Amino acid sequence: MVDQLLTPEELSALAEGISDGSIAVDTGYNTSMRVRKHDLASEDSSLGVNVASVDMINERFVRQFRLGLLEMLRSSPRVSPNRVQISRFGDYLKQLQAPLSVNMIRMNPLRGFSIVVIDPVVVFSSLDSFFGGFGRGVGQLPPTRLFTPTESRIINMILDVFFRSLKDAWSPIMEIDFELVSSEINPQFAQIADENDLVILTRFEVEAGPATQGFIDLVYPYSSLKPVRELLRSRVQTGDGNEESDNQWRTDLGDAVNNASLEARVVLGDIATSLGAIEALQPGDVLFFKKPELARMLVSDVPAFDVQVGQLGSQTAVQIERAVIPGMQ
Repeated sequence: MVDQLLTPEELSALAEGISDGSIAVDTGYNTSMRVRKHDLASEDSSLGVNVASVDMINERFVRQFRLGLLEMLRSSPRVSPNRVQISRFGDYLKQLQAPLSVNMIRMNPLRGFSIVVIDPVVVFSSLDSFFGGFGRGVGQLPPTRLFTPTESRIINMILDVFFRSLKDAWSPIMEIDFELVSSEINPQFAQIADENDLVILTRFEVEAGPATQGFIDLVYPYSSLKPVRELLRSRVQTGDGNEESDNQWRTDLGDAVNNASLEARVVLGDIATSLGAIEALQPGDVLFFKKPELARMLVSDVPAFDVQVGQLGSQTAVQIERAVIPGMQ
């Protein structure tokens, strides 16, 4: 049996000393350091993928996707990306309600599977536009309602445009090839990750017709982008402003600004009068005003300098005395 280092009386005295402040408790090392708890067995999104780089990919994707839909549908639906979110896959599935066009895809060389979820509103409005309509959607569909062959063909056409646009958006970072693995109407059957695993979600809001708004979701498993997180981070890093290209750009911009043409005029004084007095003026009338100590130079009608008016040789000239401070004219 191990002997106690302190007796009960000593422990009680120590506790009383700490409670009344007679014993200091902040005498350790690094007591002012801030720490953050991290579980090595869990995936912490704050230490992994830089979602800002995914946002940049989505911005490039949307531009290409709009053009592709315009070419396919002969109409230009409004597509806007939401901010990238990181959530648990089970939480995302709870937000969805069948039937949906749930397409499991492989994005080589990324690991695992991703999914593209297309709202039926987008499918039916695209079908209506494709056959010359105004992009009208449909109401609520029965949970077991399957897509017809024609509707499935429209879905495949949307996916073709989607893949081409996303491939182009990823091209500055890495080459991506897409493969459609399977299609479902119930998102519960598209198990690309466990319920507690993290996924990276981007929702693209699609407004295809009058009062017709749906969505297209692109969901990456967090584990698929984690191996390329350094590559993603390097594509959005900014320099310190000392790179040769930045210096050349700064020089060119400075030269362009310095060569810009501006109109400068010198105001000797101001007279406050009325319209009636101006109309009554005759040739030979004299206007009196108090001459200021310095004239005011205006550059593009913006007060810039106080100047002395004089002569230089045979020409009238001004000498700058001081700059005009904005807000203190």
